Amino acid sequence: MNIHQIYTYNDLRNFTYLLEIGNGEAIVLDPWDSDEINTALSERSLSLKAIINTHEHWDHTRGNEALVAAHECEVWAHQNGEGKIPGMTRALSAGEVVPLEADVTLTVLDTPGHTFAHLCFLVTERGVPLAVFTGDTLFNAGVGNCHNGGSPEALYETVRAQFHPLENRVAVYPGHDYLENNLKFTLHLEPSNTAAAQWLERVEGNDPGTTPIVTTIGDERSINTFFRLSNLEIRENLLLSEASEASVFLALRKRRNDW
Repeated sequence: MNIHQIYTYNDLRNFTYLLEIGNGEAIVLDPWDSDEINTALSERSLSLKAIINTHEHWDHTRGNEALVAAHECEVWAHQNGEGKIPGMTRALSAGEVVPLEADVTLTVLDTPGHTFAHLCFLVTERGVPLAVFTGDTLFNAGVGNCHNGGSPEALYETVRAQFHPLENRVAVYPGHDYLENNLKFTLHLEPSNTAAAQWLERVEGNDPGTTPIVTTIGDERSINTFFRLSNLEIRENLLLSEASEASVFLALRKRRNDW
């Protein structure tokens, strides 16, 4: 399976993903610009089988109606997205395995926090997890906000239970490019983090539309404050040296809101 990351050059810095799944078919994840997606499909002689929306927010469903009209494709999303996600035809459930092509599957993860209609998707080949599409739950070097129908407490549980156990090699494909700002936030609270400093040097001024940069779960353990809840420097800067990891996570989320 080929994964094409499409950067949309809007103020929200969205990513759309085009998945080539064999037999001349494709799935598009979180479509923003239907014209751009149609061009990508045409260039690769692909037909659109389905749209997958990670959640209900408009910037992740903006292209649904035009693509459904053009391709008569299905729309798959969280059951709580019914009535909120344009064109939705199929509710996906936690643990459901969606076959893509020979030996490649998507496993559905129910990931509340950013909203309560949020799914993420783990790509597995021959039983080996290789990548995860994280929408607005997990970003490169950060996590999503909870302003519009979410809960930071639920987000903590999701990150702890669903992402921390993933193997280091798993690539992270989020819904937005916030990597540079997130690295600056990491260094704001952990100035001694040399890995984050090296990553920041790499990404400053980079155009994600021409030079995609993808982190792994292993990278996140080094550069993402929300994976580094036991780090003493972060805790001291938050004045939470003896606090629980949940309290540190919630304090980080609040600090990031205001930062």
